[in-house]
Amino acid sequence: MFKTDYAKRVYEFLEKENPNEKEYLAASKEILESVEMYVAAHPEYEKAKLLERFVEPERGIEFKVVWVNDKGEYQVNKGYRYQFNSAIGPYKGGLRFHPSVNRSIIKFLGLEQVLKNSLTGLPMGGAKGGSDFDPKGKSDNEIMHFCQSFMTELYRHIGPNTDVPAGDIGVGAREIGYLFGQYKRIKNEYSGVLTGKGLTFGGSLVRKEATGYGLCYYTREALKALLNTDFNNKTVVVSGSGNVAIYACEKATALGAHVVAMSDSNGYIYDKNGINLDAIKEIKEVKRGRIKDYLNYVKDAEYHEGSKGIWTIKCDIALPCATQGEIDLESAKTLVKNGCVCVCEGANMPSTLEAEKYFIENKIVFGPAKAANAGGVATSGLEMSQNSVHLSWTFEEVDQKLNNIMVNIFKKTYEKAIETGNKYDLLSGANIAGFEKVAVSMMAEGI
Repeated sequence: MFKTDYAKRVYEFLEKENPNEKEYLAASKEILESVEMYVAAHPEYEKAKLLERFVEPERGIEFKVVWVNDKGEYQVNKGYRYQFNSAIGPYKGGLRFHPSVNRSIIKFLGLEQVLKNSLTGLPMGGAKGGSDFDPKGKSDNEIMHFCQSFMTELYRHIGPNTDVPAGDIGVGAREIGYLFGQYKRIKNEYSGVLTGKGLTFGGSLVRKEATGYGLCYYTREALKALLNTDFNNKTVVVSGSGNVAIYACEKATALGAHVVAMSDSNGYIYDKNGINLDAIKEIKEVKRGRIKDYLNYVKDAEYHEGSKGIWTIKCDIALPCATQGEIDLESAKTLVKNGCVCVCEGANMPSTLEAEKYFIENKIVFGPAKAANAGGVATSGLEMSQNSVHLSWTFEEVDQKLNNIMVNIFKKTYEKAIETGNKYDLLSGANIAGFEKVAVSMMAEGI
C-alpha cells in the first residue's frame, strides 16, 4: 500500500500504460513503496516529476532478428534493448537469450539495474536487453549466426561511452565472443563495448565467479551485522546450477558452509554429505547436462523432479540463484518454518513481493538481488576500467576490489535500513541508497 499520493499516482499511470507487464509493474511497485517517504522529504522531486522520469526508460529499442539455421531455414526472433537511466554513467546491463524474454522482463531487469549499478559506486547507468532466442539445442554455427544478426541491429545503439552490454542467462563467453567479433567488424573498432569477454581479448579475471562470490561476500556481512554469526558450519541450499549458483556454492563452502542442494529447471538434487562441486562443474560447464546426471557421480544423492521442492529442505541459509519468482509466499513460509534465518538473492528478483515482505516481517536476514547479486556488474565495471587504461589486474586484485565493493554495498543498504526504523529491511535500504545517488544526479543535470 502506498503512503503518498504522488507515488500512488505514478504507479496507477504505469498500470494504465503497461497493463500486461506484470514483472515490470511488480519491480516498479516495490521501488516506489520503498522510496516514497524519502521522496516526500524532497518536494522538489515531485515538482520535477522525478519518479515518472525514474521508473520509465529513457529509450526503448525493439527489433527483429533474422538468421539462418543449419538446415538453411530462415528463423525470426525478437530483440530488445531498454536504456533506462544514464544519470551517473553510460548504460550498463546484460543481454538475456531465453524463450521467456519479453518486453516486461527486460524492463523490470533494466529498472532494477539502475539501482544495482548505483549501489556499486561505479559510474554506470542502467539498461537491459536480450531476445526470445533459445541457445539450448543449437549448434555453435547457429548461435554464431544469431549473434551476428542480433549485433548487426544493436551496434548502432551501443558504444564504450554510450551503452556497454554484458552477458546474462543464455549469454556466456561464447555468445559474447560472437557479438564482440561482429561489432568489431562493423565498426572497425576494438573497444570495451562489451564485458564478459574472453581473457585473451580484454576480459577480466573473476568475471565468471563474480556474482556468486559477491553474493557470499554480501551474505557474510549481513550475517555478521544482524546475527553476529557467519557461514561456518551453516547448512546452505543453493538453487540453480549456472555460473551464479556454482560459484556461490564454491565460495560458501570455502567460508565454512555445508551446501546440500542445487537445482535446474527440471528438478533438484539433495546430497546430505555436501555437494560435490567438481561433479556439478563437469555436468554443467563441460557436458552441458542436466542436474539429475549428478546421480552418476554420487550414488547415494537424491534427485527430485520439480525445482520448487528445493525450498522444503531444512537449511540455515538459502541462496536463490536460478530465476525470478522462484520463491513464492508458500515457499517463504516453509523456509522460515524449517529454521532458515537468512535468504540472500543471487538471481534477479527470485522472491515475489509477498515473499520479500514475509521475510522482512519475520526478521529473516534478507539480501535483495539489487544489492546481493551486484558483484557481477561490479566486476563488469572493473573490466571496463581495465579496458579503458589497457591493463589487466591479477585474480587477487580483482577479487579484493570485488570484496570491498560488496562490503560497501552492504554498509550502504544497512545504514539506510536503520534509518527506516527496521534494520532487517535491507530491501528498502537498497532501494533508497541506490535511488538517492541517481536522484541527486538527475536533479543536478536538469531535463
